[in-house]
Amino acid sequence: MSTIWENIKKGNTSSLYAALGNLFLVILKGVAAFLSGSGAMFAEAMHTGADTVNQVFVFIGSILAEKKPTPRFPTGFGRLINVFCMGAVIIVTIMAYETVLEGIHIIQHPTSVQTLGFTIFSLSASMAVDGYVLLKAIREIMKETRMEEKGLRQILAALTNLKRASPATRLVFYEDLVATFGAILAIAAILITHFTSIKTLDGFAAIIIGLLMGGAAFKVGYDNMVGLIGVSAPRDVEDKVSQIILDDPDVTDINKMRILQEGRFYHVESYIELRQGLTLAKAGDIKTRIRDQLLAYEDVTDVTLGIIEDNGVKDWGVTEQTAR
Repeated sequence: MSTIWENIKKGNTSSLYAALGNLFLVILKGVAAFLSGSGAMFAEAMHTGADTVNQVFVFIGSILAEKKPTPRFPTGFGRLINVFCMGAVIIVTIMAYETVLEGIHIIQHPTSVQTLGFTIFSLSASMAVDGYVLLKAIREIMKETRMEEKGLRQILAALTNLKRASPATRLVFYEDLVATFGAILAIAAILITHFTSIKTLDGFAAIIIGLLMGGAAFKVGYDNMVGLIGVSAPRDVEDKVSQIILDDPDVTDINKMRILQEGRFYHVESYIELRQGLTLAKAGDIKTRIRDQLLAYEDVTDVTLGIIEDNGVKDWGVTEQTAR
């Protein structure tokens, strides 16, 4: 029971905040969409509904991904989060399609927006909640990528390091970025529709929001498809791992190395070259020492090392650059 609770505490907090916030917003927006008849409001309600289901899926997936490796699954469960995120992408895609259809219907049959005050209130609440969750996602990116920027520089740092964040955090970031922008767009469209004779703008806003949802779903889907196939670790992680190995006084070179990313965890496989003249027992002790140092590096969960005697040829830095 304690292990389950520990895994829950390690779950993706940004997706949990997003799920709770969206659960409140989907009720508010649903009522506003029904009362106002606004296509943009309907699009926002659909988007928030999809987000609510998605974040529940993603939070559960992030918990399961924290499970320790077992004899049957020796590399762990890191890729489970990719599977859950792909399920979330399917839901968003369906919602995006329905939203675009509703926008087309509004353009063909434009209507005036009713209950303006409540509609604007619900969208303002959406901006506040989604903006807060977006901020939490940015901070989660900073935490996962170990960046220490402050203030507005966090936004630029988050965008720069987004690929290094976990699949769950990336999904929350994309969805709440679209949700925040969508709320702003919906407010503008509803106000213009209410106070002018341009009644079709509400439908166009719904279509734009639907397309943005589809674009975010495609991006997240692509990233998770790559993660399911298996992708190499980012360059800075590779540099850090190689530095840990080469800093050992008995290591002369890295013959080969492969670092596979699964979720936000890394699996290291490498052949390292040791100085000549070592006994087998001493070489084994060195390998154990280096393995323990690598496992101490956060997010490295599995290390497989092979040892060979120094071949007198510089391999690391030459073969690595050629491969890139």
